[in-house]
Amino acid sequence: MSSPIDIVAALGAPLLHVVVAGADRGDVRDVFLAEPHDAVPGEPGDLVLGIGVPGLEEAVQLVRRCAASGAAAVIMRTAVATRAPVVEAAQESSITLVAAGDGVPWAHLVWLLRGVIDRSPPSSGTSSVTGTSPGTYDDLFVLADTVAAIVGAPVTFEDSASRVLAYSSGQGETDTARVATIVGRRVPEDVAAHYRARGVFRRLVRSDEPFLVPAGPDGTLPRLVVPVRAGGEWLGSIWAVVDGPVDDATTAELRRAASVLALHLLRLRAQADIARRSATELIRSALWQYTPERVIGQALPGAGPWRVVALSAPESHEADEHLQVWETVLRRHGWRRAVLADLAGDVFAVVDAEGGDEPGTWAWLQAVVHEMDDAGQGWVAVAGTPAMAAELPRSRVEAAELLSIVRSGQGTDPAMSVEGAWDAVVLHRVLGAVDLAVPGSPLRVLLDHDADHGTAYVPTLGAWLEHYGEPLRAAKVLMIHPNTLRYRMRRLLDVVDINVHDPRQRLALYLQIEAARKATERAT
Repeated sequence: MSSPIDIVAALGAPLLHVVVAGADRGDVRDVFLAEPHDAVPGEPGDLVLGIGVPGLEEAVQLVRRCAASGAAAVIMRTAVATRAPVVEAAQESSITLVAAGDGVPWAHLVWLLRGVIDRSPPSSGTSSVTGTSPGTYDDLFVLADTVAAIVGAPVTFEDSASRVLAYSSGQGETDTARVATIVGRRVPEDVAAHYRARGVFRRLVRSDEPFLVPAGPDGTLPRLVVPVRAGGEWLGSIWAVVDGPVDDATTAELRRAASVLALHLLRLRAQADIARRSATELIRSALWQYTPERVIGQALPGAGPWRVVALSAPESHEADEHLQVWETVLRRHGWRRAVLADLAGDVFAVVDAEGGDEPGTWAWLQAVVHEMDDAGQGWVAVAGTPAMAAELPRSRVEAAELLSIVRSGQGTDPAMSVEGAWDAVVLHRVLGAVDLAVPGSPLRVLLDHDADHGTAYVPTLGAWLEHYGEPLRAAKVLMIHPNTLRYRMRRLLDVVDINVHDPRQRLALYLQIEAARKATERAT
């Protein structure tokens, strides 16, 4: 079960969109078809469909009755749900109001909604954080057998990435290409290349008409291919191993089967999205506060301990966009079920701290980031110290702190841990506590002198202190001649009284200058 917002997001436009996001009323438990004069429309937690609402006044009354009964949300046609009185009634009642596309049959919508609700994990429970349940695919295999009986030939269902979703059983006559496809769960590359060269995939993307693919090399038999689409979007295809062209009646049956398969594929996508959202919420909660290992352990790679890793990408994106970028990158490099979550504006991964170099481990992620950031483009992955499940919030805080250090220009490695950057962490924490207004400090005098006279005494003193005893390096940093550096130092010592031979004064001044510089950077 999931919230109405999650379900709407999973099915998405043009099927559904939220008009009013009401108060959280818990998980959706069932779908209820409301009649205009129902005194109590459904049970608490129901998703109420206003199918028989005849007019605007009845729609307003239904919204109010649903709010009073504890319904989770109300769904009406867009033409009704977007009218001002209905919207106002939903806002006043704090109930979620959802608009359904006018072209979506109610029967199809009910079927999709019940599929998502029945097979979605609880939003606060412990089950199914890894994906769609195996039982979800049972219906597809039954459908594949039905389609095979219609066409009288072996059948496979594939998604838009040529991955096998289901296949028919009981037919012995086939070819090696079909066997390899079923065994490998996707179309073999040489077979895919053959179909690609014949323009099969271009035709699948552009058309919804069934077509025949002639026999290919190595005994590959002809295929009748049926595109599967929904709302203009290509979702997948049906492939039937045939001897040649089929009659019009069979083609018509296959079209109907494609429509049913489209609903199944929409349901699969919705369930996968719900499961992914549930897993992300679980990880986000574990990074923020204590979560028992029995709850979170099944979602984490390896057996622990783990590291929380703060991630950053070169482009400037919102956190949810960064999350998608890293999901794509990590999946491309082999981590199929990357444990990621966005929290407080940053993106975090949870990796196995002690595993080898396989996907999902810290060593593997370091290698990936070093490979991607060989030109210094801005890919960053910085890790907190190892932690068990209950300690993940602490590791997350450490990783976030280290990421802020890297962003301030203090990091030397795009994939480092807190242990490897302990000196930068110490300095960062000390600078955060430095008081710039301590009476008697010469920093304020020098800052005012620079502002009033256009001098550069503060950066000069900072470089001199950072490279104490190395005037040539200090001058190089300032891009001035060493004699100019010496001249400035003599002049600024005429302005303020500093004992340059006292190591405590040198350290205190250096920390104050660094803290002032960071404060200026934050202000700009």
